[in-house]
Amino acid sequence: MATTRLVLASASPRRRELLSREGFTFTVDAADIDESVGADEAPLLATCRLAAEKAVTVTGRCGPGDVVLAADTSVICDGRLYGKPVDSKDACRQLANLAGRNHHVVTAWTIAAPSDGVSEKWISGYTRSVVRMRELGRAEIMEYVDSGEPLDKAGSYAVQGLGRTLVGAVQGSLDNVIGLPVAQVVTHLEALGVEPQ
Repeated sequence: MATTRLVLASASPRRRELLSREGFTFTVDAADIDESVGADEAPLLATCRLAAEKAVTVTGRCGPGDVVLAADTSVICDGRLYGKPVDSKDACRQLANLAGRNHHVVTAWTIAAPSDGVSEKWISGYTRSVVRMRELGRAEIMEYVDSGEPLDKAGSYAVQGLGRTLVGAVQGSLDNVIGLPVAQVVTHLEALGVEPQ
């Protein structure tokens, strides 16, 4: 039985589904932050920074007894970050660049337990998985982009949706590729008294 209230600092339906699947109850308080990444900012550092900033934003609205979970997921290939596409053309470009290649999916996460509006406990980490995208033809890419699924996904695909047909293999945590490395995060949540119902 949970002894604290879990607050998910994310509007991601995929993160909600992953936590619910594990039996957690939680409230959603999405952090509305600027997710821009600097031109010279390393992709991994940017991903970790964004997760921490989301936690800071939501922790400021919480109090004692709350545990905040924030996360950010990035697709990284050849040292370049592939975020959410700005439009269909950008989604096609991203998928064409990833086709036939390995890339990394990194989810950074921060867990914060505030006290009187100031966080006393911070735990942060990240998980990396390797995804191999199949060789993709232009027509296949355009058909997938026309489905609308890629338009709000980092790297322009969703491995848990129609995008699974584009993926040849995943090394590491599939949950991480979906948006939250559940096994890693749950260990730290339970240490703070947040347990599945």
